[in-house]
Amino acid sequence: MLHPIHPRILFWLEIGGFLYDTTERVMSSAKQALRVRRRGSYATRRPGEESPLWNVCAELLRAELRPFGAKVRLARYLGIPKQRLNDYLTGRNRLPDAEITLQMLNWLAEKRAGKDLSL
Repeated sequence: MLHPIHPRILFWLEIGGFLYDTTERVMSSAKQALRVRRRGSYATRRPGEESPLWNVCAELLRAELRPFGAKVRLARYLGIPKQRLNDYLTGRNRLPDAEITLQMLNWLAEKRAGKDLSL
């Protein structure tokens, strides 16, 4: 059997319900804001542990670019500033786009075959 609720108590029950609903919404949005975000395929990759193949490629390129002037010649061949090439190979803060990466791999293969494309 239901007992009648006094109007003053009913008011506080409504306030309590409103506060409960508000707290639920705030907690839900806080959980969403604080959750660990997964990196999707759309996220920009950075050099390091996320790019093991690039690390190997950069190491091979650095070995071939030890002679004086080799970096400048490769940068001219790629059509990029020498500083950008340095960012790619040693800066650890940028990765080249696909076209430049393919050009670097082509240059590396030709250089190892005895033909320097940047001369």
